[in-house]
Amino acid sequence: MEREYEETIDLREILFLLKNNMLSIIASTLVCAILGFLVTSFLITPKYEASATMIVNSQQTQSSNNLTNDMLTTAKNLVATYGIVVTSDTVLDQVISGLGLNIDYETLAKRVSVTAVDSTQVMKIAVQDENPAQAKAIVAKIVEIAPDIIQDAVEAGSVKVISDARVGENPVSPNKVTNTAIAGLVGLALSVGFVFLKEMLNNTFKGDDDIQKHLGFTVLGVIPY
Repeated sequence: MEREYEETIDLREILFLLKNNMLSIIASTLVCAILGFLVTSFLITPKYEASATMIVNSQQTQSSNNLTNDMLTTAKNLVATYGIVVTSDTVLDQVISGLGLNIDYETLAKRVSVTAVDSTQVMKIAVQDENPAQAKAIVAKIVEIAPDIIQDAVEAGSVKVISDARVGENPVSPNKVTNTAIAGLVGLALSVGFVFLKEMLNNTFKGDDDIQKHLGFTVLGVIPY
């Protein structure tokens, strides 16, 4: 009669398996982390970010002395609308032609982001580029062109520049620490998975415990190695 059994691995076997393969797991983790660091440092081109801030008003004649909660709420909601105008081809095509950039609208639009600062009526226009000077020039050109186009498109509101274009000294991407950590975790997961897969595919008897577990025979004696 064929004997059917279900193979199970308890916690003790898992810990014993990991302990026996600890060196290979650590080595794989370190190798992947080092590779991630090297790839991030030498193969990925760093990108710099330049940004400027503009304040959104719900009315063109609005002043700080007569602001109401409704006006502030309307201005906050207009940030999303103004962001669409800023990243439109109407603005960015003029930026490309004005700076003589050798890129198309779709490429530049992917580098431009418009966000509200802490859910306020202040919006931040940011541009990422491999050339920090070019990123700053693009932002400066946007804040120069965008206000007039916004006022023409959205007659009920206006924007004013709070801070001019600035670029950070350090690149914003890639993040060496994050990429190194992710590569190390990937190496750890792959090495542990390989150890378990190798164990599951190993159908040999490695000791008298396997004889009792899989065949149900009682071991009467063991020949020493």
